[in-house]
Amino acid sequence: MGGNLVSPGAALQLHGVTSTRIFATAATLGLLAAACTRAGTGSPDLASTPTNVALRPPLTPADTRMERFVDSVLAGLTLEEKLGQLTQNVLSAAVTGPQLPEASTADIRAGRIGSFLGTSGAEVTRNLQRVAMEQSRAKIPLLFAYDVIHGFRTIFPTPLAEAASWDPAAVERAARVAAAEGAANGLHWTFAPMVDIARDPRWGRIIEGSGEDPYLGSVMAVARVRGFQGADSTTGAAHNLRDTLTLIATAKHFVAYGAAEGGRDYNVADVPPRTLREIYLPPFHAAANAGARSVMASFNELDGVPMHANGELINGILRRGWGWDGILVSDYTGVMELLNHGVAADTAEAARISIRAGVDVDMVSTFFLKKLPDEVHAGRVPVAVIDSAVRRVLRVKYERGLFADPYRYSSVARERALTLSPAFVAQARDMARRSIVLLKNDGGVLPLRKDLRTIAVIGPLADDATSALGAWAGAGRPEDAVTPLAGIRQAIGTGARVLYARGASADTADSSGFAEAVRVAREADATVLVIGEREDMSGEAHSRASLDLPGVQSELARSVYAATRASGKPLVVVLMNGRPLSVPWLADNVPAIVEAWHLGVQTGPALADVLFGDFNPAGKLPVSVLRTVGQVPTYYNHKNTGRPPVEGIRWNSKYLDVPWTPLWPFGYGLSYTTFAYDTPRVSKTEIAPTDSLTVSVDVTNSGARAGEEVVQLYVRDDAASVTRPVKMLKGFRRVMLRPAEHRTLTFTLRPQDLAFYDIRMHHVVEPGTFTVWAAGSSVGGQPTHFRVVGTTAEIPDNGPLPASWRP
Repeated sequence: MGGNLVSPGAALQLHGVTSTRIFATAATLGLLAAACTRAGTGSPDLASTPTNVALRPPLTPADTRMERFVDSVLAGLTLEEKLGQLTQNVLSAAVTGPQLPEASTADIRAGRIGSFLGTSGAEVTRNLQRVAMEQSRAKIPLLFAYDVIHGFRTIFPTPLAEAASWDPAAVERAARVAAAEGAANGLHWTFAPMVDIARDPRWGRIIEGSGEDPYLGSVMAVARVRGFQGADSTTGAAHNLRDTLTLIATAKHFVAYGAAEGGRDYNVADVPPRTLREIYLPPFHAAANAGARSVMASFNELDGVPMHANGELINGILRRGWGWDGILVSDYTGVMELLNHGVAADTAEAARISIRAGVDVDMVSTFFLKKLPDEVHAGRVPVAVIDSAVRRVLRVKYERGLFADPYRYSSVARERALTLSPAFVAQARDMARRSIVLLKNDGGVLPLRKDLRTIAVIGPLADDATSALGAWAGAGRPEDAVTPLAGIRQAIGTGARVLYARGASADTADSSGFAEAVRVAREADATVLVIGEREDMSGEAHSRASLDLPGVQSELARSVYAATRASGKPLVVVLMNGRPLSVPWLADNVPAIVEAWHLGVQTGPALADVLFGDFNPAGKLPVSVLRTVGQVPTYYNHKNTGRPPVEGIRWNSKYLDVPWTPLWPFGYGLSYTTFAYDTPRVSKTEIAPTDSLTVSVDVTNSGARAGEEVVQLYVRDDAASVTRPVKMLKGFRRVMLRPAEHRTLTFTLRPQDLAFYDIRMHHVVEPGTFTVWAAGSSVGGQPTHFRVVGTTAEIPDNGPLPASWRP
């Protein structure tokens, strides 16, 4: 290398790192399998966690070495090579082997590419890396990024489904598996987790997040960041990116992307500053505190400023306010789209605005590479701005260990050993069954008996392997997935007949299959009807104006219901969907309803585990399920209004034609057992604004079988200087209880949990009364009260979770 660049060999010698190719051994696989299959412990008590942990601890000797190394590399780069580090391209999807397109290799040789999107495979990435390391002047390793959203090849439940588990430890394990498999396939960087809060189920990308609540969203964001980056629960280290089974996590989409008007993807978001601070920013703050090394800008504008141009939020809140120092990557062509937004008159202005706003990596647009040289030479963009962005990219490459060994993530042996491994598949099954929500079970229809002579499995999704994987299924393949039909057949073995009828397609008006569906339903001893959305009906660019079942599936359900009702035989409806659907007729008529989402490669076995009682469901809704699309937006943590709805009184806030309440509320989910809650107790009835207190609640399994309950803690500020939500989730725990077992659960409420942004946008705790509930959903529970006394105190907003929070 020329100039002050340090060669990879010198870097190894300087830092005492041994350059060895790491292959997956039996011992390594065994340890990872053990980590993947250990028993989940649920969410811990947040008591005793420090609130004054520094967000940016002092540099260690290792950090100092990294900074010296990064500075030495940066000093030897030309302007074009610097901008190459800030450029991300897509490699042709047709490239699946060692053959590489000359256009791409020419750009690598010239230093015009720093990272690739959508390229995977140990051999492919090794060959690309070899071009960078052996044929370019600067010899800087490439980063390979991929949308590993809910698994790479071993596909787990979609993120919204995983959030329904309310089990952050299990979610962390799932992300750990996804990272291990993705890294074994040559990847360094994933564009996940999506931490957008979504209150509008019309928005297709609600499937990628954790629902409507900022606290649950923050917990899941931290769990996924830690899982992807290999955080150490013992030492508290935010990441271990030199571990060859980790990925760089990206918190996306910064910010308020889920608030898109009309539920239309890519649309503008009109969010008041207080709502931005209290609802949409907290999961990003939590992810930043958890050590996420990357954040992605969102497509939307916010208060007239597109996020790819929003320096006030990127450089202001994210970097200076929170002390975050990772890579800010644009979304796909996000820099280019400043032209359509109308804030850039030409491509040069789009590049200039974005880089100055804090965007580090230009995904696909290539405007940085093509336009910023002239902007620098004209004095419109300081070189120091570009150098800062390049430093952030080089730091992450250093942390990844790529300067020490550029090929450490390109082992074909490791790729073969870890792709779709049995341990990973077993973990996918466990995650899937934890994600299932039992919505209705009148008369104890479920669980079904395995000694039934004949079971009918009906519906367009019953044998749809592609839809089982869900949207954004990485490198997943339909042949890897076990469908509901196949899972039921496996579960009952040869002792019973399974009759199958598709009945209808998921989205057409063709009802010609109804007769066959009715026939098998009449013949069977029990019927399982699997309906909902195909995988391509939700996700990016898949917004819907309706929340109803697509096609003629509602009519199919009515026909099958009539057939089973006439015979008095059990009917179970299984919903597979990427968004919560409006199914009021089903809720009023069908005795048993299971929300199965899109559960991934082990959809069938996980579903069968629940249907036949081998696993007692404990999932809870992470989002409200509405009766009709006309209720959008409806969310549990709403404001009360001056005329809150009251049944039987006309002049208040409600509808004429449907109830104002959701069909099923946030946090709701049934079990095959029941749980009884005592009134919660507070450790103090009066506290100062800067004090903490504990809330304890006794929970008893009042049913006949063991089961897990998600105990949820809600708080309301009864009167404040600005209006507050009717209740806010501030803690939860998923616990296993045997029949008649009694457990006392204790939660800690910190000043941060009681604080809000006042009329001056100061983060404060005000004196007054607070109400606390502990319950199995956002509805119900016995209230208790405490009072904050003294004068208003301003509280630093250090994020929604304690700095040392662990799943």
